Amino acid sequence: MKNRRLGRSFYQQPTLKVAHELLGKYIVRKVGSKKLTGKIVETEAYIGPQDKASHAYGGKVTPRNRVEYEEGGHVYIYLVYGMYWQLNIITSLAGKPECVLIRALEVPGENKDIASGPGKLCRYLQLDKSFYAEDLTRSKRMWIEERGETVGPAQIERTPRIGIDYAGPDWSQKKWRFLIKPKKNKRQMKRKLE
Repeated sequence: MKNRRLGRSFYQQPTLKVAHELLGKYIVRKVGSKKLTGKIVETEAYIGPQDKASHAYGGKVTPRNRVEYEEGGHVYIYLVYGMYWQLNIITSLAGKPECVLIRALEVPGENKDIASGPGKLCRYLQLDKSFYAEDLTRSKRMWIEERGETVGPAQIERTPRIGIDYAGPDWSQKKWRFLIKPKKNKRQMKRKLE
């Protein structure tokens, strides 16, 4: 199958479906004549304005989160702790502030920890504030591709989202974090059998 850039209709699906279906897709980032790529292996869904963990909770609009109200397929990037960029993909329709945080990538041929968290993957992809509101369906410097990899339900683990205790027990415990289960190597499997 030829690599195919994801179009607008993919991002306009329900947010939990997008968070699930982004697993196994590839982010491509063009830097000069070079391409940095990585397979998405972990995501988290944020469904405002009812989601107490969302930046758009209660319908709030600020200079930082206004892009969340755009149509699916745009980038919402922001800085946390004054040092780590966080890459979110806007989902759903214009006026519905929902997004998916890309939490980790698997980068072929690189150390497995190079993009193993939201801040690390932004550093690896060389992302910054200039990507705010970037349209992934049209951008010449970053997009997401389908490469024909299928991630079956048995390969996916769902857990509560990370670091959102402030949202209260109901919202912090929703299993809206999706990740591809790590493959067990032969040594681990042997140990499990012993």
